[in-house]
Amino acid sequence: MTGAATRYLYLARHGEATPDESGLTDTGRRQATLLGRRLRDVPLTSFHHGPLPRAEQTARLVADELTGITPRACEAAGDYVPHIPERSELPDESADFYLRFLADVDDEEREHGAELARRALRRYTGAVTDGTEDRHDLVVTHSFLIGWLVRDAMHAPKWRWLGLNHGNAALTVIRYAPGRAASVLLSNDMRHLPGGLRWTGFPPEVHV
Repeated sequence: MTGAATRYLYLARHGEATPDESGLTDTGRRQATLLGRRLRDVPLTSFHHGPLPRAEQTARLVADELTGITPRACEAAGDYVPHIPERSELPDESADFYLRFLADVDDEEREHGAELARRALRRYTGAVTDGTEDRHDLVVTHSFLIGWLVRDAMHAPKWRWLGLNHGNAALTVIRYAPGRAASVLLSNDMRHLPGGLRWTGFPPEVHV
């Protein structure tokens, strides 16, 4: 395909946050540093992060381990609900569970989240159409957006961002090659974290 190249999208959830979510715990800072070391050999083209403190602090610690790249805040990389399904969209056996989980999202949050989700898809997905150089884009964000983008890459129903859990400082990589379907190369990869720093914030039954 003339004038097109491949995009590699690197998605990372922020490090473990303090209970009031005002920043990172000591564990979260360590996770962020190790994530940065994992990414040292990636020829990053851009580096975005969500505007909340836990994402911003993670991005700065990651950047401390890199050279030649500056993290920039982006609202579309923030923490929001990307899509609230109707009951008819959901499997019968899980509809009640997910609808209870989303019950406190008001109409304003619903509309704003849906708009940000559309912006994220436009900004971060798809092959490069304005040049011939491959791109390597890093986004430090939150679990909901990672689930939303993985769902999109797999052409799954919109509701399927639900139930895709991502550990703190875990890495997901999606490849968008010209003329081909997106490929999820890595999902929730924690190999850069020692055992005690994996799956923080999740109950034991989801630890693998």
